[in-house]
Amino acid sequence: MPKKNKNLCVDDLRHAEYYGMQAIYDELYQKSLNGDSFPNLMSIILSRENILLAYRNIKANKGSYTAGTDKKNITDIGGMSPEEVVEKVRFIVTGSQHGYRPKPVRRKDIPKPNGKTRPLGIPCIWDRLIQQCIKQVLEPICEARFSNNSYGFRPNRSVEHAINRTYNMLQRINLHYVIEFDIKGFFDNVNHSKLIKQMWALGIQDKQLLFVIRRILTASIKMPDGSMIKPDRGTPQGGIISPLLANIVLNELDWWIDSQWQNHPIVQKQGKYRRIGKSESFDRGKAFKTMRKTALKEMYIIRYADDFRIFCRNRESAEKTKEAVTKWISERLKLEVSPEKTRIVNVRKRYSEFLGFKIRVRPKKHKYVVQSGICDKKLSLEKTKLVEQAKHIARPTERKSCLYEIQLYNSMVLGIQNYFCVATCISIDCRDIHRRVMTVLKNRLNSEKGCRLVREGGTLTQSEKERFGNSKMIRYVAGIEQPIYPIAFIKHKIPMAKRNAVNSYTVKGRALIHTNLNLNHKILDDISKQKSGGHSMEYMDCRLSLFSAQQGKCSICGEEFTTSEEIETWLKKPAEKGGMERYQNMILIHKRYVPLLVATSPEELKTISKSLKINKKILEKVNNLRKQAWLPAIE
Repeated sequence: MPKKNKNLCVDDLRHAEYYGMQAIYDELYQKSLNGDSFPNLMSIILSRENILLAYRNIKANKGSYTAGTDKKNITDIGGMSPEEVVEKVRFIVTGSQHGYRPKPVRRKDIPKPNGKTRPLGIPCIWDRLIQQCIKQVLEPICEARFSNNSYGFRPNRSVEHAINRTYNMLQRINLHYVIEFDIKGFFDNVNHSKLIKQMWALGIQDKQLLFVIRRILTASIKMPDGSMIKPDRGTPQGGIISPLLANIVLNELDWWIDSQWQNHPIVQKQGKYRRIGKSESFDRGKAFKTMRKTALKEMYIIRYADDFRIFCRNRESAEKTKEAVTKWISERLKLEVSPEKTRIVNVRKRYSEFLGFKIRVRPKKHKYVVQSGICDKKLSLEKTKLVEQAKHIARPTERKSCLYEIQLYNSMVLGIQNYFCVATCISIDCRDIHRRVMTVLKNRLNSEKGCRLVREGGTLTQSEKERFGNSKMIRYVAGIEQPIYPIAFIKHKIPMAKRNAVNSYTVKGRALIHTNLNLNHKILDDISKQKSGGHSMEYMDCRLSLFSAQQGKCSICGEEFTTSEEIETWLKKPAEKGGMERYQNMILIHKRYVPLLVATSPEELKTISKSLKINKKILEKVNNLRKQAWLPAIE
């Protein structure tokens, strides 16, 4: 099995396989790639399997436990039966004579580092579920039509890929004039009519679906002071479908920039496919030589959501490109570019900022190489946050332990290291933070008996050994076994390039992400289609997870299930004893072992044990389950 990568959406693919939706998404992708249109998408969106899959995908998101204006969250849906959930979703979308009417979105202001706030919209949980249903179906259609130059909020794409592409532009192609664009309040100013037209052009031509999306866009917003506003533009920040809609809006810009140079008609005419090893690539070299002799302006775009950079060969080209792109965005997308925040940067002289990184080039022998680090504002912010958390380690906040504060600090350290490790000067930036944090800890952990910050403590876990095992900077608080992670112990990592062959919607592309579930798909399909029998949505969904986690085998004897009928879902802690229908409290066992778990008579238990010919190992597992059910052990 290929090694899992954190940037690749393995979980989402497995979930789609659980509910048998992957083949449908693959077909949508292929049809979209062929230029087909889709006038009847609602039947797929409102299918039982797509709705159940949507529940599974959003319940893993912590945001689903945040209540909207109706005071409900994902647990309220999880407590209903699958049949009830499917019926209600269909009724909300199509049951009313007035059509779909989303409930008001709860507005919450999120503080920003500069003292300002960012508005966040929290839709009601049923509306979030419906948005997820729509997103799952639209994503494969859009992925087939999206440009390769966008990296934000797309499957199998990440910040790391965008940074890798940026480094290539600067270091390999030597495009040292970077235009930093900023669109004023992008998410708040998206033109709804323009967006609907763009979706139609992408082949999304289901009028009922477009009506539903327009209703989502114009859903009322409940402000913190209780007042209600009705938006006439923008996409709801916080909505599940909003990032996809944002990419649809700016996809037109991506392709227009591409057409000016990278995919100019001359390229299509003179470019040739070449085979290098096992892969095939499109050679544009000859075409580019021809184009450089013309008045055409060389330009490349790298976009992450609404944050994008355009790379040019010289200042003259950059000036003209900046003017042309600004005008195009204003006229075609009906959006305004901020003149104060939009600038041209010569990266040979100063840093350009992108996605929290500051990037420039410096001369080395006869070429220029990339030099990057954490941008100044971000560095100051992260240093302040870690210093404050270090103070909490020395003086835990109310009702919090020192161990909790250390664990929180460690999670912050890992977050910074994982994100910024692709910066070439990351070790310098992290050493700066480390010195400040250690000074605070030493000063605040001093006591009359000496400093409580010590070099030795508990044993490192395997993952901690792999990451920090060779570091001499690990410290402990005396009496606590949890180490304090050294943020300065970090090494630059070369950013990974996006592999075009990786694709969530083709068989070959998925093989590079993960292998198909090595399970009995007939049984898996039967489990997913079984009626709930009064059980909750969460119960039915967890059965699929358990079947996969147990590799299609009985938890007691380890024998593979041959049919779905012989599977019994067992609650470790019985429902009558307060046991919940949750993953941690459930296992799948063979039905023949059920009598052993419910019988109380010693004679009866002895008879059943003999008939089943259970061995010592099985008996141990059965007794463990009986113990959790407050039943006596079998002798």
